[in-house]
Amino acid sequence: MEKHRIFTTAFASVYPHYIAKAAKKGRTKAEVDTIICWLTGYSLDDLQRQVDIKTDFETFFGEAPELNPNVSKITGVICGWRVEDIEDPLMQKIRYLDKLVDELAKGKAMEKILRAY
Repeated sequence: MEKHRIFTTAFASVYPHYIAKAAKKGRTKAEVDTIICWLTGYSLDDLQRQVDIKTDFETFFGEAPELNPNVSKITGVICGWRVEDIEDPLMQKIRYLDKLVDELAKGKAMEKILRAY
């Protein structure tokens, strides 16, 4: 089976879109970075390194230190799919990130986005 195109897409090519989506709604790059680090376990420096070396999504999530243990609390629909029902583990991680950025852009409080309840 052929890999989905997003798996081989450079994270660095999508990252500015995450920031722009959030910025349109008055949110910041720092908040986007916080979400990404929360989800993946990357430090800010490691996240920037992944952006700088143009790592693809497969490698980005494959090298992530640790997926947040509260990731199972991320539920809902993104791109027409319920994130909790996506079978491919890598696609699910990508959609988790999409969902978190979407929540940020919709004005949800960081505490709720980071499932700190």
